[in-house]
Amino acid sequence: MKNAAALSELQPVADGRTRDRVARLLLEHGSATAAELGAELGLTQAAVRRHLDAMLADGAVVARERPVRGARGRGRPAKLFVLTDAGRQDCGRHFYDGMATAALRWIARTGGAEAVEAFATEQVSGLEARCRAALEGAGDDPIARAEALAAALTAEGYAASASAIATGGQLCQHHCPVAHVAAEFPQLCEAETAVISRLVGTHVQRLATIAHGDGVCTTHIPAQPTMVRNK
Repeated sequence: MKNAAALSELQPVADGRTRDRVARLLLEHGSATAAELGAELGLTQAAVRRHLDAMLADGAVVARERPVRGARGRGRPAKLFVLTDAGRQDCGRHFYDGMATAALRWIARTGGAEAVEAFATEQVSGLEARCRAALEGAGDDPIARAEALAAALTAEGYAASASAIATGGQLCQHHCPVAHVAAEFPQLCEAETAVISRLVGTHVQRLATIAHGDGVCTTHIPAQPTMVRNK
């Protein structure tokens, strides 16, 4: 049972890596059939098909009929799979994610954890400055500032939203540009959380992150205690 549980935990990671390999092969060859991809990856055609179906649903690939020269044989012609523009862009992002991860690994080896933290802080400093400028005039209320911050983060590509809840407020980021890298280096998430805390003007708590496999980055902003006036 333990082995089965471990396998189920690793399956999404393995699937993601296989999909990346499928995409890279399509990028290199221009097009390929499921059988051709399976032969290069050492997988069955059915296994490759599962990844291709997911990529078709996501708009990362399109399927075309392979041109037939001469008399057509019996059965359906093999389908060629080709990356779409979106699929090619994903390949580019994954390449740069790999480069960024390799760079941070080098920083960690040569400078230690403190060097990684310093790098993460430096990386978000520009974001903090731009968002701070966007928050001018938002007032001192943390929830109001969170709403203004959500708009600023959306402009930065984070697809953010803010809402009031019973215990205060909640800031949600539906996209993370560094999710793949932050999965290995949580210092990036920690530096970003510190920025959010400074910008809204109160201590905040991260409840979920895309980097850890959650669907959205969720930050809780606690309600401010009301002042009790002496009568």
